[in-house]
Amino acid sequence: MDHLVLTIIAADKPGLVERIAQNIAAHGGNWLESRMAHMAGQFAGILRVSVPAENRQALVNALEDLSTHGIRVLVGESGAGQAAASKPITMTLVGNDRPGIVREITALLSKQGVNLERLSTDVRPAPMSGDPLFHADASLAVPSGLALDTLQAALETLADDLMVELELRREE
Repeated sequence: MDHLVLTIIAADKPGLVERIAQNIAAHGGNWLESRMAHMAGQFAGILRVSVPAENRQALVNALEDLSTHGIRVLVGESGAGQAAASKPITMTLVGNDRPGIVREITALLSKQGVNLERLSTDVRPAPMSGDPLFHADASLAVPSGLALDTLQAALETLADDLMVELELRREE
């Protein structure tokens, strides 16, 4: 079995995911995992599939042919190796919205060797004032050699500079 990672981008419309699933099934593939989102009329998804080695190229060709229907599919190989041992951590951040928050947080995480595995952000009006508040929820893979206290201290220094509230907690 070959494992592929597919990235799908298209204008969102009913039947889009079904069309992808039909192509995978028609070539003996198995849908293993996925993350999908809809935003501002657009659809983006990433999924991992397995397919018999002898059907791999036919599936890739069928997926690439979907471009004639406005569906862009990028095909990549699934990584065989596992990442270094890490601790799963959840990070929640809330603060006044301003340009650069994501850049500064991700730069600090990268410098500490932390992998950002999932990130959801949005801007909502503050309950009392109506001012825009930036919200972020993230799943982090923290290297085993990095003490959580060290990461917390580095993030709290940045949180003070950004004037945001930050919470880290171990995933269960």
